[in-house]
Amino acid sequence: MKTYKINKETTKNLLKDLLRRSPDQYGVYADRVQAILEEVKEKGDEALFSYTEKFDGCRLNRDSIRVTKEEIKEAYEKVDASLVEIIRKALVNIRAFHEKQKRTSWFESRPDGTILGQRVTALSDVGVYVPGGKAAYPSSVLMNIVPAKVAGAERIVMVTPPDKNGRITPTTLVAANEAGATEIYKVGGAQAVAALAYGTSSIKKVDKIVGPGNIYVALAKKAVYGHVGIDSVAGPSEILVLADETADPRFVAADLLSQAEHDELASAILVTTSEGLGKEVEKEIEGFLKTLSRADIIRKSLDQFGYILVAVNMEEAVDAVNSIASEHLEIVTANPFEVMTKVRNAGAVFLGTYSSEPLGDYFAGPNHVLPTNGTARFFSPLSVDDFIKKSSIIYYSREALKEVHEDIEAFARAEGLTAHANSIAVRFENE
Repeated sequence: MKTYKINKETTKNLLKDLLRRSPDQYGVYADRVQAILEEVKEKGDEALFSYTEKFDGCRLNRDSIRVTKEEIKEAYEKVDASLVEIIRKALVNIRAFHEKQKRTSWFESRPDGTILGQRVTALSDVGVYVPGGKAAYPSSVLMNIVPAKVAGAERIVMVTPPDKNGRITPTTLVAANEAGATEIYKVGGAQAVAALAYGTSSIKKVDKIVGPGNIYVALAKKAVYGHVGIDSVAGPSEILVLADETADPRFVAADLLSQAEHDELASAILVTTSEGLGKEVEKEIEGFLKTLSRADIIRKSLDQFGYILVAVNMEEAVDAVNSIASEHLEIVTANPFEVMTKVRNAGAVFLGTYSSEPLGDYFAGPNHVLPTNGTARFFSPLSVDDFIKKSSIIYYSREALKEVHEDIEAFARAEGLTAHANSIAVRFENE
């Protein structure tokens, strides 16, 4: 990990370095992704099956692309019963948290005959992308499906890449079934995003696509945005630990490594007011790397995007935290709740010694789909709000409109929109 004293220059350079990980920096792939999208849009299932065979080595057709009830049943037989029970326990917490996010419609009736309001309705058809490949992440399945289910989405379609034998990872299927997916398809990559966005004979189009994926998936989601909604264009994982001299260096080191193991592009940053703590954390990291299974990935991640930033005081440290706007922020200080009030930008905030980041990944309840690459300055975690839409409701009686019609007409004429003015005036032309 690289160690720096915090100042405007080092923070600026760090942010520039971190932004190299953004999907926006990989334009070289954009043309390939666009070609896949266009072909699936034009040829439908033919292109979908062709790309699945090309990229996943699996031959599919209309009869085999959708996961059957029998396949889900077989998945339960292959997953340890204790893990199924843990998934169910996590679901209780995740549902409970997201239930508190639900919004209700509201209406206001006034004595003059005016009724104004807002009607909240769920999205009807939602697509959830789940990565396949070397690792399975049933926790991400839960985090993407549950808020859609709580919001009231009628159709929740999950897509995920199959293996060469046309099978889906059993834990992924179990998690999807427990969370409430209504349809599951064996397809991944940009071609899966295209199918969800445009529809094919096998997969009916959706209104919104959520879920993480590789660079092809990220760029595909970005390209279809506007034709359908998306949650965000996610970048590699990241963690920032804000700590003072009271923090346990062994705990801090373990937490930094918990995200560095995700990806060689993952970022792990310690911002501290204690130079001594920083040195102790580095020692602990070296000790852990001798035993962790993904040590090679972790080392590459820390070499490229691992930082220890030493601040003169907590005010300077918090300023750096707000500039970086990390996906995950742990505050391990003498008074974490006080420090939290000064933090403006973070995807999820973990307070105190015993609130380590994996708690949020798996079990606590808040969503672990979070803004990355500094977008926590203006984006929020995935939530029930991502699966609803709002319609404004307006009702005026004749008497209520009569009171204001001349003002509206004057406003419209001031903008040169005489048809607008006429639409109001015609209702009172005989007076």
